[in-house]
Amino acid sequence: KQWYQRRVAITAGECVLLLLLFPVIYFSAPCVISVMSGNRAEKSGLSRDIQKKLEAKYNLDQEKQCRAWIEEVVGEALSDQEIGMHHFQHCLKDGQVLCKLLNTLNGEPLVKKINTQKMAFKQMENIEQFIKGCKTFGLKDGDIFQTADLYECQNMSQVLLTLYAVGSVALKNGYQGPCIGAKLSAANPREFTEEQLKQGETMIGLQMGSHKGASQAGMNIGKTRNIMD
Repeated sequence: KQWYQRRVAITAGECVLLLLLFPVIYFSAPCVISVMSGNRAEKSGLSRDIQKKLEAKYNLDQEKQCRAWIEEVVGEALSDQEIGMHHFQHCLKDGQVLCKLLNTLNGEPLVKKINTQKMAFKQMENIEQFIKGCKTFGLKDGDIFQTADLYECQNMSQVLLTLYAVGSVALKNGYQGPCIGAKLSAANPREFTEEQLKQGETMIGLQMGSHKGASQAGMNIGKTRNIMD
C-alpha cells in the first residue's frame, strides 16, 4: 500500500485510467501525480537541433497580432500580458481561451463543454476539442497544430499559423468582426456555350507559342551550296 504514496510521473491517458480503476487513491490517499511533460528529459542531438530551429521560427510580431485579436474577439484580457513564446503558451495552455475564440467566431458553439478544471488531462481535452472544432469550422489538417505543440510548447510557431488560419476561415465564412490572416479565394466557375467550346478546339494556345507571322524567310544557316546545271 506504500506504492501510491511515492511521486510518479505518468501520461494524461494513464492518469484517467488510474482514477477510473482506483478512485479511492485519488480521494483518500496522499498521492502526488505529475504529468510526464513536466518531467520530460531535455532533448539532445538531432532532436535538440530540430527544436532550436522550430523555436527560431517563432515570430513575436505575429504573437502580438494574435494577442490583440484574441482579446478583441473574446472580450477579455489574456492571463499573461508578457510578450514571449512561453508566456503566450501559458495563456493558451488550458485550452479555454481557444474554445471561447472558436465559439465566438462560429456564432454557434462548436465546443459544447469547456472544462475549467486544473487537471492536465482536462486541459488537453479542451485543446483536442478545439482541434476537432477547427476541422468542422473549415480548416485543413495541415493548418492545425497538434496537442503537444501547444501543451508541451513543442511547436508554438504552428500554433500561430493555426490562429491565422482560423482568422482567414472566419473571414471566408462571413464573420463581420476583426480578423487576421489573408483572405481566402472564392470559387469563380465559368460557363461556356457549345459553340464557344468548339471554337476553342481549333485555336492554338499561347502557351504553345504563337503561329502568327511564322516564316523562314531570310533564314540562312551555314554556307549556301551552289548547284550548277
